[in-house]
Amino acid sequence: MQVEITRDYIDQVEEAIARDDRSFILETMSDMYPADITTVLYELDTNESKYVLDLLPPEVGAEILSDLDYDIRTDFLQYFTSQEIARYVNLMDSDDAVDILNEQNVQRREEVIALLDNEEKAEDILDLLHYEEDCAGGLMAKELIKVNINWRVRQCIEEIRRQAEDVERIYTVYVVDNRDILVGRLSIKALLLSKDDKLVKDIYNPDVISIESFRDENEVVSVMQKYDLEAIPVVNIQGRLLGRITIDDVIDVMQEQAELSRQLMTGITENVEEDDSVFRISRSRIPWLIIGMVGGLLAAQFMGFFEADIAILPALALFVPLITATGGNVGIQSSSIIIQTLSSNAVIFENFAQRIFKLIMVALLNALIISALVFGFTYLFRQDFKLSLVVSVALFSVVMLASLMGTLTPMVLDKFGINPAVAAGPFITTANDLLGLAIYFGVAHMLYEL
Repeated sequence: MQVEITRDYIDQVEEAIARDDRSFILETMSDMYPADITTVLYELDTNESKYVLDLLPPEVGAEILSDLDYDIRTDFLQYFTSQEIARYVNLMDSDDAVDILNEQNVQRREEVIALLDNEEKAEDILDLLHYEEDCAGGLMAKELIKVNINWRVRQCIEEIRRQAEDVERIYTVYVVDNRDILVGRLSIKALLLSKDDKLVKDIYNPDVISIESFRDENEVVSVMQKYDLEAIPVVNIQGRLLGRITIDDVIDVMQEQAELSRQLMTGITENVEEDDSVFRISRSRIPWLIIGMVGGLLAAQFMGFFEADIAILPALALFVPLITATGGNVGIQSSSIIIQTLSSNAVIFENFAQRIFKLIMVALLNALIISALVFGFTYLFRQDFKLSLVVSVALFSVVMLASLMGTLTPMVLDKFGINPAVAAGPFITTANDLLGLAIYFGVAHMLYEL
């Protein structure tokens, strides 16, 4: 029976734990997906979560531990012995096992590896521990299906049956030569439709996309997105097949990238979670808040230069929020589109002149529409032609300039190897505020001759 996860159910689980009612937990969670059980565990304290995990089959527990958030899992596993961790690691894919072991101190890591039942699994884990976490080697799993190019179909099928015991999902059968160099791939359909004595070299497909182990995780995401791959083989510099990266690992990287870009664009300098400490959350937000504050002080000081002008024509001050807000919004829109294009590794500098021309035309159309609307609205309610003209001309200029800045700033930063996401949010908004005010009061001076 499928159980709906509600606050009432969480309370029932807590009560069952308190009275050591194991049957209730096992009965209600027997048909749950591991991801749903993980949701329940997030609502329990550490001791209660461990109680539940100890009752579940080890295979389910291994999948739950693999999916736990990094911070929560690190704290959670402090309550486990090395023997208990090893029991779950034995049942994980090698890449998930390495993720967990990398979170442990050196002593605990070595103890767990020494306690593993499967010697081949231990060797795979030791091999993967040498790679950085943010490269293709750090993302890959050693579990895959491979056959030799000189084998016959009968031998391939027998070997696939043996290897498949350690592989959860079979996306592709990889073909290697006698030196373990990746030479192609073999479809299951071709294998099943071929006669038993047929050689692999006569039926395999040499067209295979792979990636070197030292490549950055962003390149892995880009390649798998570009070629719509569910899995990609990883090779060393000589082309020797080392492992594979599956789509679930790439989705995790994509989510991390999206979260990091979102935080950078909103002025958060660190990767933080809601349950992090007050100090860490504050530390991640304060740098750009200070920059924004400095920008605001500069804007106030800048407006002070025109204090006499505002005293002569107080209506000028009424439209300052409109100028600054519009410039900031236009800059954010422009930078967001460029950052999205840059993140997809598109070659943005090809046909550069054509792109800039298109940018100018879009900005021109938006500026004309917005300035015309503002002119009509201002003249309708203020009955002052010069004031309406000042506001509309200034707004036209601000939209054009903000569009240009929002486009070029991320491109320049990317060219210098700086994450373009830092250009968005507070940076462009603050810069456009200052430039917008300069344009606004400059136009007012020219038209009013204040």
